[in-house]
Amino acid sequence: MQTDRIERIALFIDGANLYAASRSLGFDVDYKNLLAHFRQRAYLIRAYYYTALLETEEYSPLRPLVDWLGYNGYSVVTKPAKEFTDASGRRRVKGSVDIEMAVDVLELVGHLDHVVLFSGDGDLRRLVEAVQRRGVRVTVISSIRTQPAMIADELRRQADAFLDLAELADHITRRQVEPRPRGGAALGPAPGPAPGHVLANRPPPIRATPADPFRELPDLPE
Repeated sequence: MQTDRIERIALFIDGANLYAASRSLGFDVDYKNLLAHFRQRAYLIRAYYYTALLETEEYSPLRPLVDWLGYNGYSVVTKPAKEFTDASGRRRVKGSVDIEMAVDVLELVGHLDHVVLFSGDGDLRRLVEAVQRRGVRVTVISSIRTQPAMIADELRRQADAFLDLAELADHITRRQVEPRPRGGAALGPAPGPAPGHVLANRPPPIRATPADPFRELPDLPE
């Protein structure tokens, strides 16, 4: 009887949901560290990252992150975001990725022991239930430490396990990679930008992955 088989897992990340939760908790996600964290604990079959992009924009602030992820171990799934004006005249962007996520989960579930969903969307409860009927465990990662909570109660109840994103922060937080000056002394030119990094007028800290990918959007995709 085999007892020590390495668990096969896959990550399914709702990019806008993870971004909103991490920022509400006060940290930025380093996607390189996130991938390494799960690879150390299981056999990672695939890591999907889902996001909606505004096709009307000549430049999307998400593009550097999407490009970086595609070259660094993630399967990136994008869809066109829908732009509209709400009743108050405010410009908004909407782009749910639930359908794309559900299709990929159900296609891959036969090769997995464990599905890890980074989302708090209650619409995914039925997906979790379908995966569980196939004998596969589901962990949902979001947060109840934010105000309001980022996860729907029905999704949290349905999952086999719920992990608060705050508990992962020490393992997946972005960290500076350039040396810090001592006593205010300059250390010479800063190193070149990491893959996908966008330079601003004021040189930002060089990080492992691009920061604030949703900062220029008028509203986060729902």
